[in-house]
Amino acid sequence: MLAFTCYSNNAEALSYNASWMGILNSSFAIKADGMGAMLCMLTAVSFPLIFISTWTTAYKNAKNFLGLMLLTQAGLMGVFLAMDALLFYFFWELALIPVYFICSQWGNERRIKVTFKFFIYTFVGSLLMLIGILYIYSKTNSFAIEAFYNSALDSKQQMWVFWLFFVAFAIKMPIFPLHTWQPDAYEQSPTAATMVLSGVMVKMGVLGLLRWLLPVLPIASYSWGDTVSTMAVIGIIYASLIAFQQDDMKRLVAYSSIAHIGLMCIAVFAETRSSIQGTMLQMFSHGINILGMWIIVEIIERKFGTRKMSELGGIAKKAPALTIFFFVIAFANIALPLTNAFVGEFLMFNGILSSPITHYGIAFTVAPERVLSLVQFTH
Repeated sequence: MLAFTCYSNNAEALSYNASWMGILNSSFAIKADGMGAMLCMLTAVSFPLIFISTWTTAYKNAKNFLGLMLLTQAGLMGVFLAMDALLFYFFWELALIPVYFICSQWGNERRIKVTFKFFIYTFVGSLLMLIGILYIYSKTNSFAIEAFYNSALDSKQQMWVFWLFFVAFAIKMPIFPLHTWQPDAYEQSPTAATMVLSGVMVKMGVLGLLRWLLPVLPIASYSWGDTVSTMAVIGIIYASLIAFQQDDMKRLVAYSSIAHIGLMCIAVFAETRSSIQGTMLQMFSHGINILGMWIIVEIIERKFGTRKMSELGGIAKKAPALTIFFFVIAFANIALPLTNAFVGEFLMFNGILSSPITHYGIAFTVAPERVLSLVQFTH
């Protein structure tokens, strides 16, 4: 089991533990370990960028909109810091609920249908995760993360509990075939909400794999690793091929994001130090790069009145600074050397290729790399 340690020697300054639900043996335990602190920094950087980039957008009941956005931020911070399973579930729901209201009230014309689909997917996933948490609690009589790590479930128990957790995390990331809510939600949501969903909220699922799935259910993670990685590879190829056909820039970015998250999922289940380190670096880099893409889409839509690529042309002459920014972000998204995404992606591919956990390291490395490069260079 890989351990994620705090980056500071002063651990007391980075953790807090207080009595919360003593009757259930649950505490309000939060800690900013290395991964949590990094994702909190991503969240803290992302929200000001989102507000600044969309400040000219006129929202009906703007106070309600901004209040729900900040409530989402609070939930995300809690998910990244929680060291108690019940507290983790509480913040998981807290981060999602405001998004339902944001998408349903400030989205586009198909917002109700799309939000309902999003609600059904996430509700089912959350319910399955709650069942898994309560089952492990019945064996440990504690929600503390240390108790979950030491739960010592046998292999048969781990095999089915694994899917209770993984489905919840896979929906959030999302991973094929649980991804169908994402493109519609990204397209119909207001741009600010789309930025939160793609830049920060998908990292909830990746963190769930790293902090709550692999360490708690190591035998099942090893046994199901190739199955999950195969699903991720199918999702990468499938989403990339669909991205080829997109005319709407929002849907293009949405499908390309599925491919990037799929690669992180493969790296997690490679279970090597290089792949895990690369995944953590890539979570931050992907968040920054995808926000940059959404900012460009927002500027183009505001300046030219359309997101359809077939109706755009001559942007380099009309907006040269925007074009340069567009190229820089596009190169970063394909992990070109000297860009911020290169180090993380290189470490992930290196870890996948050298993984002793899987017999398909070459296939899991070559297929995603070729498809990701092809689809992004083409667009």
